[in-house]
Amino acid sequence: MHHLRETSARKTQNKTRHNYWSRSKITTRQREALNRHPGSIIWLTGLSGAGKSTIAVKLEQALYRLRRHTYILDGDNIRHGLCSDLGFSHDDRTENIRRIGEAARLFADAGIICIAAFISPYRADRDLARRIAPQGKFLEVYVNASLEICEQRDPKGLYARARSGELKNFTGVSAPYEPPLKPEIELDTNELSVTECVGIILKRLDKLLPPANKRR
Repeated sequence: MHHLRETSARKTQNKTRHNYWSRSKITTRQREALNRHPGSIIWLTGLSGAGKSTIAVKLEQALYRLRRHTYILDGDNIRHGLCSDLGFSHDDRTENIRRIGEAARLFADAGIICIAAFISPYRADRDLARRIAPQGKFLEVYVNASLEICEQRDPKGLYARARSGELKNFTGVSAPYEPPLKPEIELDTNELSVTECVGIILKRLDKLLPPANKRR
């Protein structure tokens, strides 16, 4: 397996060596000016059942009412298409987040606020997503709920299946979750309502990324 990964890495390097970046005549700044706000990435991480997708949906609605251009990248949705060939091994999870990071970067470059809601259990993978993102436009949001609370919620019945052994490599049960060390925002969804969580993100987003037309 290690030999196969090395061979694949060499093939990727060879392809990259002969590829060239095609530059658009429209700049990121021009797209942001058209949208009247800068692009950015809001990366929601946390255990299954912590509230990431619920917060993402409500946040998008709030931003839409503020006339901001948004798009949600959700863990389940992505595995229906872009990452449908990946499983849940450590290597596959890493590749899953790498692909999502690249997709989110394109949205941010287009002047869109990309809301990425993924368990993304490994710090190294989230750090990679941050490095891929345009500098200064990555907001890591730790949606923090205790394992006990997440299991009580268990909206998809996944924890029960993991405890029974039906699901392998399930984060929080048979696979680890590494909490962020210094997230831009930490939301304790044991205590905070969805509305409160959205309000906290909006307040920080306004400070981090003021509207494009005010930055000239």
